[in-house]
Amino acid sequence: MNSDLGEGLGLWRMGDDTALLDIVSSANVACGFHAGDPSIMRNVCAAAAARGVSIGAHVSYPDLAGFGRRFIDIAADELRDVVTYQIGALDAFARSAGASVAYVKPHGALYNTIVHHEAQAAAVVAGVVAFAELPIMGLAGSAVLRCAHDAGLPTVHEAFVDRGYRADGTLVPRREPGAVLHDVEAIAARTVRMVAERVVTTVDGTDIALEIDSVCVHGDTPGAVQIATAVRAALELAGIAIQPFAR
Repeated sequence: MNSDLGEGLGLWRMGDDTALLDIVSSANVACGFHAGDPSIMRNVCAAAAARGVSIGAHVSYPDLAGFGRRFIDIAADELRDVVTYQIGALDAFARSAGASVAYVKPHGALYNTIVHHEAQAAAVVAGVVAFAELPIMGLAGSAVLRCAHDAGLPTVHEAFVDRGYRADGTLVPRREPGAVLHDVEAIAARTVRMVAERVVTTVDGTDIALEIDSVCVHGDTPGAVQIATAVRAALELAGIAIQPFAR
């Protein structure tokens, strides 16, 4: 189980990082380009390390004003360097807590863009490779996971417990109906089916196959702690083991 954490800035906070760190096994920590700042990064890394929760670099377009949810037509070399920079910054704080960055997960618009955008997908992979041979987490069937595989990097197929899916396996855009789910019991049952059967029901009512290595509960979803608690309990009741990434 993973969750996007550390997505505050200065005095402003989003979500309950402390509570979620007691539930999930892996934390995607904002690296300062869509949210997060040095003190938040340090505190989340320390809290994650103390709990044995793996630390992932949640890299983004340089888009603080838009929370990383806006596409940026950025040069490939610049995007590569933006990714390397963010991983390195987070790793410094992870190491100060006795841990290290164990994987990389792109955020928001970058995550969705590199499902299909080959040039940006390749740039993200190049940015990771410039730092270390870290696993990259992304959507099954995405360009970024193909590029990562070709570069010899481990890949992690991610599914979202609280997001709607289209028939092509992509996520329903947040501006459309059915994009974000809120029914805790339904989400928990849906997650067990996703993991056990590798199937999810889309917004149009059809079932599609999924590849899943990790499930995400968004830290900024209303009721995230309740959702994560229910999901973990349902998975464990179904006999599904939950463990952190190891580097």
